[in-house]
Amino acid sequence: MKIAVDFDGTCVDHQFPAVGPDVPGAVECLQNLDADGHQIFLYTMRSGEFLEMAVAWFRKHDIYLSGINSDPGQTGWTDSPKCYAEIYIDDAAFGAPLIEVDGFERKCLDWGKVWYRICGTQRQGTKTILSVEEANEKLSPGMVFVSSGA
Repeated sequence: MKIAVDFDGTCVDHQFPAVGPDVPGAVECLQNLDADGHQIFLYTMRSGEFLEMAVAWFRKHDIYLSGINSDPGQTGWTDSPKCYAEIYIDDAAFGAPLIEVDGFERKCLDWGKVWYRICGTQRQGTKTILSVEEANEKLSPGMVFVSSGA
C-alpha cells in the first residue's frame, strides 16, 4: 500500500522550524508499516533545509521513504505535484484522532487509533492490513481520517 505521511504534528511535535520530540507511537507504527513492505511517502509543507531535517528524522529511525512530497512512479501518468497514495495520514485531516501530550506545543496525531484503523488491532506488529473501506468501517462516520488516493 502507498501511504503518504505528514510530518509536524503527525510524526513529531509542532516546533517548526525545529524538529520536535517524537509523537508517541509514530516511530513504531511507521517502522512496522515499512517492515511489512508498504511504501511510505513523506508529504509535508517543509522545504529546503527544513525538509532535509524531516528526511533525516526518517533516516535516524530506519524508516525507508519511497518518495518525498511525490511518488516517483506517478510521473508516467500525471504531471500533478500531488503525491499519489492510497492512504494519507495527517494530524490536520478532517476527523483525525488527536491526543494531548504533556510538554507538546499542541495536540498531535493519536497513532494508537491510526494503527487500529489501518491494521484492525490495538496491538502493533500485526501483518494484517485492511483495505481503506474496511478501515473506515472500524470507527463511526465522522472519524474517517484515512482516505483513498485519487
